[in-house]
Amino acid sequence: MHSDLPALAAFVASVESGSFTAAASRLGLSKSAIAKTIGRLEERLGTRLLDRTTRSLNLTEEGRLYYETARRVIDDIETTEAALASRRQTVSGRLRVSLPVTFGRLWVQPVLLGLAQQHPELDLDLSFTDRHVDLVEEGIDMAVRLGHPGNSATLSGRRLATQQSVLCASPDYLDRRGTPETSGDLARHDCLLFARNGQLLPWHLTDAGTGLAQAVTPRPRHIISHGDGLRDAALAGSGLAWLATWLVATDLQAEKLRAIPIPSAPQDMDIHVLWPKSRTLSPRIRASVDALVRTFQPIPPWDQL
Repeated sequence: MHSDLPALAAFVASVESGSFTAAASRLGLSKSAIAKTIGRLEERLGTRLLDRTTRSLNLTEEGRLYYETARRVIDDIETTEAALASRRQTVSGRLRVSLPVTFGRLWVQPVLLGLAQQHPELDLDLSFTDRHVDLVEEGIDMAVRLGHPGNSATLSGRRLATQQSVLCASPDYLDRRGTPETSGDLARHDCLLFARNGQLLPWHLTDAGTGLAQAVTPRPRHIISHGDGLRDAALAGSGLAWLATWLVATDLQAEKLRAIPIPSAPQDMDIHVLWPKSRTLSPRIRASVDALVRTFQPIPPWDQL
């Protein structure tokens, strides 16, 4: 009796993905190729490993035993391959990275492109989405994430920075409408708010009298559920907006926007770089993480403008 690695990989991917379709996407094969490979594996072993329904795959008792062994074999091979790559100390291969759309384009992509110029054997595959992707399921090497980092049981990570926001508006708007000095003044202004899943997100400001943090949700003149769109509306003189400093730092420096003298309260919204947990970190991931940490710490680049 013998087995082969493609069959082991197809079987393990099917079990962990829950379907032949998901396994095919994970391995870059067709659904029929996965099904045929597992069928031949079952025929060779003389036993059924998976019970198939139209909605799910379920391990048989024999399948559970085979999966545990197959998973260990693949883990050992992946660990050995990663160790060999680390020993080479060559930053090479294709790095698949998931980035938040605007933040990734403005602040992360330039760092990674610079790293790729330093290492000609490093190839980048950058995808931009504000969805929290499953790194293991979708075959992603690394991700940058705003806010909650995700499942610490399967991911490792480093904090890059903490997001801060600022209340701002265009000089034209402030010349026309005046500059608010307290949160009570906001009722007399056009306010541009962000909504997520139908819910308005409050502005976290500091009360001028008590110095305490308060969540303020002014009546919105306009609701714009995209950071770039919200910034564009503020630049166009449409009202006050509460925006991340990383998004508007260059606008504030160029005086296209002015900060309102109502300080924002501290936010507990960290920015992380994440990668799947592994006993050995590949050189390309290690080099990328190190480059991002050097760039963002101790002071993020947008706060240096």
